[in-house]
Amino acid sequence: MSRLLHGFETVINAVLIVLMAVVLILATIDLGWIIVRAIAAAPAFRLEVGQLLELFSAFLLVLIGVELLETVRIFVTDKSVHVELILSVGLVAITRKVIVLEPKQFDGLTVMGIASIILALAASYYLVRTARAKK
Repeated sequence: MSRLLHGFETVINAVLIVLMAVVLILATIDLGWIIVRAIAAAPAFRLEVGQLLELFSAFLLVLIGVELLETVRIFVTDKSVHVELILSVGLVAITRKVIVLEPKQFDGLTVMGIASIILALAASYYLVRTARAKK
């Protein structure tokens, strides 16, 4: 029974990796399309602030996907969760949110909440790195 469950887990992990790779390929193609569309739009080779924000958002989304794929790959190979990697994914994700954030849409409490998340993730990342360095 244990071997059957292990085999099932292996198949699910392999499917997850393949699906994540497909999503990353599609996201990268979409990023390329956004770049081509932005450069080709009049005036050529000039990007407006809105286009830059869309471009950075798409770029960071691909980066988050790559980090998630790495997390799944490490889990499959080592059977362990690397907290440092998960925290870095969280930092990139919240960075993406801050970049595309329209300050006028949110009240002060929401912005303070986002700042608290950033501080918590950064402090956690620092503590994990410090603890790992001491080992």
